[in-house]
Amino acid sequence: MKYVKSILYLFIVCSFLSCVTSKRITIQDDGKIDFTFLQLNDVYEIAPIQGGKYGGLARVETVHQELLKENKNTLLFMAGDFLNPSLLGTLKHEGKRIRGKQMIEVLNAMQFDLVAFGNHEFDLPITALQARLNESTFPWISSNVYEKKAEKTGRFYTYQKGDSIAVHDTYSKELTDTDGTKIRIGFISVCIPSNPKPYVLYKDIFSEATRAYNSIKDQVDLVIGLTHVTIAQDKELLRLLPEIPLIMGGHEHTNTLVSVGNGVVAKADANAKTAYVHRLSFDKSTGVTSIDSQLKSIDDSIVSNAAIATIVEKWQTVLRTKIKEIIPDPEAIIYTTDIPLEGRDTPTRSVQTNLGELITKSMSYAYQDTVDCALVNGGSIRIDDVLEDAMTAVTVFRVLPYGGPVLKITVTGSLLERILIYGEKAAGTGAYLQRHQVSRNTAGEWLVQDVPINKEATYTVAISDYLLKGFDIPFLSEENTEVLTVYRPKTTEIAGDIRKAVVLYLENK
Repeated sequence: MKYVKSILYLFIVCSFLSCVTSKRITIQDDGKIDFTFLQLNDVYEIAPIQGGKYGGLARVETVHQELLKENKNTLLFMAGDFLNPSLLGTLKHEGKRIRGKQMIEVLNAMQFDLVAFGNHEFDLPITALQARLNESTFPWISSNVYEKKAEKTGRFYTYQKGDSIAVHDTYSKELTDTDGTKIRIGFISVCIPSNPKPYVLYKDIFSEATRAYNSIKDQVDLVIGLTHVTIAQDKELLRLLPEIPLIMGGHEHTNTLVSVGNGVVAKADANAKTAYVHRLSFDKSTGVTSIDSQLKSIDDSIVSNAAIATIVEKWQTVLRTKIKEIIPDPEAIIYTTDIPLEGRDTPTRSVQTNLGELITKSMSYAYQDTVDCALVNGGSIRIDDVLEDAMTAVTVFRVLPYGGPVLKITVTGSLLERILIYGEKAAGTGAYLQRHQVSRNTAGEWLVQDVPINKEATYTVAISDYLLKGFDIPFLSEENTEVLTVYRPKTTEIAGDIRKAVVLYLENK
C-alpha cells in the first residue's frame, strides 16, 4: 500500500511539473516591450533647494527605485549641465578644487545609464574635466563635441585601470522583457557651442546629429535623442530627423513638452525640482513607439533614499566646513529682507525681478553710483530659489557662484538701445538682462534714469564681465567700435568681484 501511494505521489508531482513546464513553453514573444526613462537635466545642487522644499538627488533616487520595481527596464539619464556651477564646486577639498567631484560621486551611486555633455561641463579646466571623466562609472555621450590637443583632435576619453575609453559618439542599449521580447535602443547627443574653450571643438549640431543618426539607425530598433541645445534647435532636430520619437533635452531650466510631427521634446526643471518620467511601448511588428510623458515633482513629499542622502550630507558637511575658511563668519546675517527676493530661474530669465534689481544696484554701488545704469545677464543668477528673511554672505555666493569683476564701460546710446532690445527679446534664456536705472515708457521707448535714450549720446554702464565676452549678446564685445572705453577694476576694489559688491551693498544698505 505504501508502495502504491509513493507511485501515486510521484505521478502527481510529475504531472504538476509537466504542466508548469508546458506553461513556460507556451509563453510567446509578443513582439511588444514596455520600458521607462527617468530624465534629469541642468542639475547643479545635490541637496534640496528652496528651503528644502524642492529637489535633492536622494529624493530622485527614491523615484528611480520605485520605477525599477514597476519595470526592471528603467533607465536613468542626465541631459547635460551638472559639473558646474555650484558654490560647493568652487571650494577646495583635500588640496584641490571640488569642481563637480561631488556630483560624480552621487551619479555613480545612483547608477546613471547615460549622461550627455552640457555647455557648463566645459567651465572646468581640462585637467579637472578629465579627472571627473575618469571618476565616472557611467557612460558619456556626445556626437558633436571633440577634444582639441596640440597633436590631434579626437574624442574625449575616460581613463580607467590603464584603459582609455572614448566618450560615445552614439550609444546603444539592449532591453529584454519577461516574455523574451528584445529591443536595441540607440542614442545620439549634441551640445550647444555656447562655451568656447581652447580644448573644445564643437562641430555643427545638425550635420553631426544627422551623421550620428545615420550611423546607428540600421543597428537598432529606434533612436532617441539626449541633447543639450535650445528648444528651437531641438525642434529643428525633430524636423530634420522625423523618425526620432523622443528628445530628452536640457539647457532652458524650465519644464517643457513640445510635439513636432510624430516626436516630442521634453525638458525638466533645473536642479531636479522636477524630473520627466517617460513610459514607452515599442511594437516590433509595426515599428511604432508610444510614449506617455509625465512631469514628476521632486519635493518634500518624497522620502530621501538613505544611501544617497548619506553621500549628500558628507558633501554638505564639507561645504559648511570649507566656506568658513573663505568667509570667517559665513552664517552672520548681513541683511534681512522685508519681502521675498525672486531668484528662481524662470523669472530671472524672463522678467525684471527684485533680486536682479538688488544685484544691479550693487554693481552701481561698486562705482559710487557714478554710472548711468547697470546690467547683468539673468543666467548668472543661479540660486534658483526665493530668498526670504535673513541673508548671509553664503547666500550671496550661492546666488552668484561664478563671481567675476564688474566692468565700467562707455558706449554709444545707439548700442545701449540695441543691447536692451536684444536682452528683452531673449526672455526665457540666460541672455535676458536684469537692470538698474533702465525702464520703458508707455510708447515703448527705452529710458535711462527716466529719460529716453539719446542715440547720439554716450552712457557709462556697470556690466558683468561675462556680458562683454559676447557669448549672450553676440555684438557686445570690446571689438565693437561703439564700445568706447572699458575699465577693469583691481581685485582689491569693491567692483573686483560682483559678490563682494553685493555683500558690501547689503551691509551698508
